[in-house]
Amino acid sequence: MRHIDLHKLSDEARFNGFHGKVLFWCALIIIFDGYDLAVAGIALPSIMKEMGVSPTNAGFMVSSALFGMMFGAIFLGTIADRIGRRRAIATCIALFSVFTAAAGLTHEPVTFSVMRFLAGLGIGGVMPNVVAQMTEYSPRKIRSTMVTLMFSGYAVGGMLAALLGKGLIEAYGWASVFLAAGLPVLLIPFILRSMPESMPFLIKAKRIDQLKAIASRLDPGYRAGATDTFELPREDKADSAPIGRLFQEGRGFSTVMFWIAFFMCLFMVYALSSWLTKLMAGAGYSLGSALTFVLVLNFGAMLGAVGGGWLADRFHIKYVLVGMYALAAVSITLLGYRVPTELLFLLVGLAGASTIGTQIVTYAYVGQFYPMAVRATGIGWASGVGRSGAILAPIAIGSLVGMALPLEQNFMAIAIPAVIAAIAVALIQHGRSTGAHQKGEIAPVSVQPALAGE
Repeated sequence: MRHIDLHKLSDEARFNGFHGKVLFWCALIIIFDGYDLAVAGIALPSIMKEMGVSPTNAGFMVSSALFGMMFGAIFLGTIADRIGRRRAIATCIALFSVFTAAAGLTHEPVTFSVMRFLAGLGIGGVMPNVVAQMTEYSPRKIRSTMVTLMFSGYAVGGMLAALLGKGLIEAYGWASVFLAAGLPVLLIPFILRSMPESMPFLIKAKRIDQLKAIASRLDPGYRAGATDTFELPREDKADSAPIGRLFQEGRGFSTVMFWIAFFMCLFMVYALSSWLTKLMAGAGYSLGSALTFVLVLNFGAMLGAVGGGWLADRFHIKYVLVGMYALAAVSITLLGYRVPTELLFLLVGLAGASTIGTQIVTYAYVGQFYPMAVRATGIGWASGVGRSGAILAPIAIGSLVGMALPLEQNFMAIAIPAVIAAIAVALIQHGRSTGAHQKGEIAPVSVQPALAGE
């Protein structure tokens, strides 16, 4: 009888086609997710004009999706550790595709906000699940790079929304970019067929055949035996109280620090995503130029995510994040001042790299911090609590825009949270993370060959 340590097998695996397939599907899902999220900010000036809403009310309309994301991240992130990640991911895709498209069929603010809230459940719920999935199935040496590379799809989705928005909105109106968001629902059957299930879930469900298949794909040299059993470290074992485990084994303080960092970073991300186009248009730039800033913001985000992940695999991820938050504070503050256009584009790119890009690296860090069995729960709660910052941002910045304050004060209000986030990350107790804390204890789970078909 052989005992197969799945955690060790995943950690020590070499990148192969199986990892590439997981990366492809997770990145594609994030691209759709990023598009669905960015599309509201892209279309916001047109929506405000057609529906006749004030900047403050427009902020509430954008925040309706973010409010849904808060609930989606918490509940669909937590439930995934119970029903399996594939089902949770499929549910999220259906939610954000169908209801984003439905928002394009509305003609007044209340119905639009309801549709965006329902879409937000899926947008928020899919993030912790794909981060947990990519973290679980990435070799340890390139884990941060894999997660941030996957999450760079978020920026690709934002750029796709900006590119389509420039053409579709002028030709067919703002509703067209929302209707296009319904297409990903067609991919759900393929995702259910191709995406592997979470290993702790499979062990808990005693699905030995699927575990053998995953082991052989993680390590092509593995040959399944009739009496093989599969094991995970004790802290990776699935149990019935995942939320409480976020505060066990000395992780409570760091859990709160993650929540603060997520709140502050998501405030900056959604302040820029929702109001950059409007702020730049108000500063005298044309709508086309303002949308170009959104492209640059998301391109910078992609570079920041991949570059930050690369640095995090080579240096201490915690201190890489502190440096990225410091860069956010400086670059966003400088956006409020008149500078040459070339420098302005550079600052917008740096702002994208150090806000959206930094948020992606923060997702990677929290994914590595918690044990495998509660990874989606940990990411979901950090993301969910952080969504309150995302909800507040469009409303708060919308109120500032409505007050007609100087441009530099608007951007300074967006930059201050970066300083607070840097302090929170610096206070995280890295020694309590699953990688540093794990002592190698094994909780074996055996499945008799006769039960293999259960």
